[in-house]
Order: sequence, then C-alpha cells, then structure tokens
Amino acid sequence: MADLTDQDIDAALARGASARASEPRALSARYDPASGRIVVELTNGAAFAFPARQAQGLETADETQLAEVTVLGAGSGLHWEALDVDLSVPELTAGLFGTKAHMARLAGRATSPAKSAAARMNGAKGGRPRKSGTA
Repeated sequence: MADLTDQDIDAALARGASARASEPRALSARYDPASGRIVVELTNGAAFAFPARQAQGLETADETQLAEVTVLGAGSGLHWEALDVDLSVPELTAGLFGTKAHMARLAGRATSPAKSAAARMNGAKGGRPRKSGTA
C-alpha cells in the first residue's frame, strides 16, 4: 500500500466533513413498542421512523431485542448487538430496509386493492396455470 501523504489525509478529512454535512446522521434511536417502529432523531433536527419488522434482520426480533438499538460512530448506522444487525441510516431514510433480495421479498408480500382484484380474477379463471411439463 502506498504511503499516505498529508495531502491524502487532508482530502480524506474533507470528504468526511462533506459526508457529515450532506448525509443524514442519527443522533439517537429507540424502539417504540406502541407503533412497532424504530424512531430515529437526526443531527439536523429532523426525525423519521420505520417499521421494525420490515428491516432485514429484525423480522423476528422480540421487543426487548428491538429496544437494544445503538447509534454507530458518527451516526451513519444503527446496531443491534444481540442480533448482529447493522443498518445504514442514509439507506433507511431512502426507504431501503435491507439488501435488494430482502426488498424484493417485501415487495412480493405487498397487498393493494389492485393486487387483490387481480388475484380474485385469476381465481375465477381457475387459478394460476400449471407450468408445462408438470403434473
């Protein structure tokens, strides 16, 4: 690995300062059992909440485990030690509760009036067609 110069270090510090100024950073986080949400207070005075059970790794956690959330480092992440779960604050604020595969599973479970109507219409036609070559 190349030796770092003072210029490299100064550039890295500037990138860090820029990220701290532009990315959402957590000041605190807590589990709200009444709503089933993790509530995050940000350093800029804003706050947001997300459904705990939708976040990857928290789906089956009990309320005691969910309550043991801590803020990582400079507020860039949330951590649950007993569950070995880390979530990114910038990704959570963007509505991303896990990996692409996890998010695809969540989308597949989503219900809507249109999805319900399509399922009823499909059922009225005899249900989903069998795959060819299977009994």
